[in-house]
Amino acid sequence: MKLGYARVSTDDQDMLMQIEALKAASVIEENIFKEHVSGMKKDRPELKRLLEYAREGDEIVVFKLDRISRSLKHLEELVEGFNIRGIEFISLHEKIDTTSAMGKFFFRMMGAIAELERDIISERTKEQLAAKKKNGIKLGRPAVDNEKLEMALALHESKRYSVKEITEKVGISRTTFYDYLKNRPAN
Repeated sequence: MKLGYARVSTDDQDMLMQIEALKAASVIEENIFKEHVSGMKKDRPELKRLLEYAREGDEIVVFKLDRISRSLKHLEELVEGFNIRGIEFISLHEKIDTTSAMGKFFFRMMGAIAELERDIISERTKEQLAAKKKNGIKLGRPAVDNEKLEMALALHESKRYSVKEITEKVGISRTTFYDYLKNRPAN
């Protein structure tokens, strides 16, 4: 079964062009999942509904890649999920069709390039950390000044200030303060 997905960012925008293109690609209107939400939002109920509805052998058709995915990584995750579940993917504008050998090849190449990019970033990060360590640069978060922690504790014990007021006055985070309270040495 051919399933379509059409998305616009706001209710003011019109998705008629997307719907017409999907219908021209043999997707019947009842099988088009329509969404009015920004593509950058992770929570897209209609996309979620489409992904839950799709079954092995189905084809998910979109007008353009940016209608279904937030990023290249998100697109890879979607297509990998489709592959695992036996669902094909078609993007009309980019002429990508995983039902064909070239479409499958394109996505494998795209995945390989993305993996190479992740590996290069990882190697670069490790090299930078090693260079900093070699030059005596301390890694990790800086230690919090004990005087600040003691002052925060004294303010807390006075029961005159809220935790928010204490952390703002002393200049430490709430998490740091609560960790100190929980793990402070016994008197």
